[in-house]
Amino acid sequence: MPEQGFRITYATMSADNEELHKLYDRGIEVARSWLGQKHPFYVNGEPREGSGYKEVRSPIDHDIVIGEFAQATREDVRDAIAVAKAFSTEWGNTPWQERIAIVRRAADLITERRYELAALMAMEVGKNRLEALGDVEESADLLRWNCNEMEKHNGFTTPMQSLGSPGEYYDMLRPYGVWAVISPFNFPMALAAGPSSGALVAGNCVVFKPAHMGVFTGLKLYEAYRDAGLPAGAFQFLSGPGSVVGDEIVNHPDVGGITFTGSYEVGMGIYKGFAKDFPKPVICEMGGKNPTIVSDKADLDKATDGVLRSAFGFGGQKCSANSRVYVHRNVYDEFLRLLKEKTEKIKVGNPLEKDVYLGPVIDENALATFEEAAAEARKNGRIITGGERLTEGEYAKGNYVQPTIVEVPLDSWVWKKELFVPLVAVAPYDDLDEAIRLANDTEYGLTAGFYSEDRAEIDRWLNSIEAGVIYVNRRAGATTGAWPGVQPFGGWKGSGTTGKAGGGPYYVTQYMREQSRTVIEE
Repeated sequence: MPEQGFRITYATMSADNEELHKLYDRGIEVARSWLGQKHPFYVNGEPREGSGYKEVRSPIDHDIVIGEFAQATREDVRDAIAVAKAFSTEWGNTPWQERIAIVRRAADLITERRYELAALMAMEVGKNRLEALGDVEESADLLRWNCNEMEKHNGFTTPMQSLGSPGEYYDMLRPYGVWAVISPFNFPMALAAGPSSGALVAGNCVVFKPAHMGVFTGLKLYEAYRDAGLPAGAFQFLSGPGSVVGDEIVNHPDVGGITFTGSYEVGMGIYKGFAKDFPKPVICEMGGKNPTIVSDKADLDKATDGVLRSAFGFGGQKCSANSRVYVHRNVYDEFLRLLKEKTEKIKVGNPLEKDVYLGPVIDENALATFEEAAAEARKNGRIITGGERLTEGEYAKGNYVQPTIVEVPLDSWVWKKELFVPLVAVAPYDDLDEAIRLANDTEYGLTAGFYSEDRAEIDRWLNSIEAGVIYVNRRAGATTGAWPGVQPFGGWKGSGTTGKAGGGPYYVTQYMREQSRTVIEE
C-alpha cells in the first residue's frame, strides 16, 4: 500500500494515475472474494440473523450477487437500543482522548483498505473508480476531522468566571446517550462515517442502519470501528427494511438524537415526528435541486467541464448534483454546443473499468424516473442529447442510461423535482437578477454554482444565492465535490434541518448538549 501521505480527494484524483489503478485492480480481486456470502447484523458485537436474509444484486449486472444480509426485527432493534443505552454512561465518561484515539485508528484502517472498499462500493452501488475511492477516503477524513475538532476544543470544556466563592466554574458539552444514524445508498460510507464518528467522539453510543443498497459497505464501516478497538456496546449495526428498522429507531423513546440522510419527504417526517415527549435533536440532509448560473462573462470551457462533472458524476445520484443550468442568452448556444460535445464523449459502462465515467443508476425506480423525465422533455421541450435507456450487449443485465441534456419550459416539473438520474435541464436568461431568482425558486438549498470572470457579478451572486455550499468558477464540479475541512457540506431551507455542515467547524457540537458546572470549595 502507498504511504498515508498519498492523498486522494475528489479534486486531486487523476484517471491517468497508473499506480492508483494497479492498486485498485488488486482491490477488485479482494472485493470479489467477498461476494455472494451471508452476513448477519451485530448487536453488542454478537451476530444475529433476525427474520432471515435478503439478497442484494449489483446494478452493474443483475447476475452478480453482492450478498445476503440478515433482516433485523423490531425486537432486534429494541435490543440494540437497550445495549447502547446501557453502555452510554460508560462511553460518555470515557476520556475524549481515548475515544478519538479509537476513531483515528478506524480512519487509518479505512485508508489502508481503501482500494478493496472502493471496489466493493463500485460493485454494490455502481460508482466509478475515482468516485468510489473519493467516497472511501472522504470517510477516513471525516473521522479525522471530527477527532481533530474534539482535540482542538479540549473536548469542548470551557472555564467560566467566578463570582467570588472559590471553586470550579466551567461549561462543557455532554453527549445525549444513544444516537441513531440512517444512511443512504449514494455515499454509503461517507454519509455513515461522518455522522457516526461525530456521535462517537462526542460520547454517544451509535445505532446504525444503512440503506439496503449500500448495506455491505456499511458493514465494512462497522468492521473498521470494531477492528480499531471500539467497544461492542458503542456501535450497533442493523440491516433490514426501513419500514421495520427505521420506523422502530425513529419511534423509540431511548434514542436521544438522530442523523438521517435521504429524501425530503422521509426527512421531514422524521423531523416532525421524532420528538414526542420532549425536544430531541434531528440532523437531516434531504437533498437538493441544485442550480448553476453561467454568465456571459464566463470561461465556457471551465463552465461546461464543471456542469458535466456535477450533472453526470455518479449518474446524478448525489444530493449535490447539478440538475438545472441557467445560461446567459449571449453565450447560450455556444455553451450548449460545448456541453453536448463533451457529454457525447462520456463512456458509459461497467464502472470497475478504469476508462468508464458513467456507471449504472441504482435500481428500477431510478430507471423509471429517467424515462419519465426524458418523456416529458420529448413531449414539452426537446432533448439536446441522450434520453435513452441502454439495453443492448454489455448493458443488457444492468441499469444503464445515456447522460442527458434537455430543454423544457420553466414551468415543467423537471425543473422542480429532485431526479437523482443523469439528466440536466438548461435554459437561457437575459438578466442576472432574474437568473438568481429562478435559482432560488425551490424548497431546497443545498449547493449552487456560478461561472463569471467579473468580480462584481460574483459578489452579487455570493450575497444572493440561497444554498449552504456554493462554488464559483470550479472546473472540478459546479455544485459537487465538497471535502471535510475544505468545503463543509450542509443545506439551507428544505435541504437541512440544522444549518450546520458536515466536515465543518460547527458539526460535532450538534451531537452534544451544554452543561454548566459549578463546584464550590469553601
